[in-house]
Amino acid sequence: MRWSRGTYRETPACELPGLPLEQAQRIAALQSRYQVRFESRLSADTSLRNYEYLGILEEAWSSAERPLDRPGTLCDVGCASFWYAAALDAFFHPGRLVGVEVEGYRLFKDSRARIDYAAGYVAQLQNARFVVADYLSYREPADLITAWFPFVTPAAILAWRLPLSLLRPARLFERVCANLNDGGTFLMVNHGPAEADLAARLCVAAGLAPAWEGAATGVLSRYREAAPIVSCWRRPPSRAGGASTGG
Repeated sequence: MRWSRGTYRETPACELPGLPLEQAQRIAALQSRYQVRFESRLSADTSLRNYEYLGILEEAWSSAERPLDRPGTLCDVGCASFWYAAALDAFFHPGRLVGVEVEGYRLFKDSRARIDYAAGYVAQLQNARFVVADYLSYREPADLITAWFPFVTPAAILAWRLPLSLLRPARLFERVCANLNDGGTFLMVNHGPAEADLAARLCVAAGLAPAWEGAATGVLSRYREAAPIVSCWRRPPSRAGGASTGG
């Protein structure tokens, strides 16, 4: 069943709530460096989560000392309502930003569907769109594919009240590899070392080559039980003609 009440736009917080000094200083530094004030167009909670994701990306790239290339197309896998589209746009400045979510029509307590919220988030960015699709059947090439905390264990997917039939991590990473343009990058964020190790083995089996790994232990992520582990992978330039569009 597909249900939508139309685009939902959050009421901007305008100002963030009082925060511990260390967190406030970290957010101020991100605001200055990336020239963003998420709270001017998003709620306080969504703004804080965007600052966290932006901080994770900055920490990871800084620790790895790698150049940051602007991707033509950035595709995010399993983006939920794509509430963090603003953080991805601020850090990567992609030409096109696409979020793909299989449960785009999930209903919430306010009788709105996930797609309603996503429409509000992508409407704030000229280059963004939200796609309701199973990524395993998604066939669009990208220069950069991102996945924030992808499901690689039954416990994780059950915690989100999703059917176990959606737990297909090996096929997911195979599709990521197939959709990457030659030499493209896959960025993955995992919950702690154990999950990251499992996901890494699946990436290698799918044909992805490791590029670098880093931990994000910043003050905005300390509420998490395990520090986020960020890893970057490459699709080796082994086949001509860009990303595969076949099954």
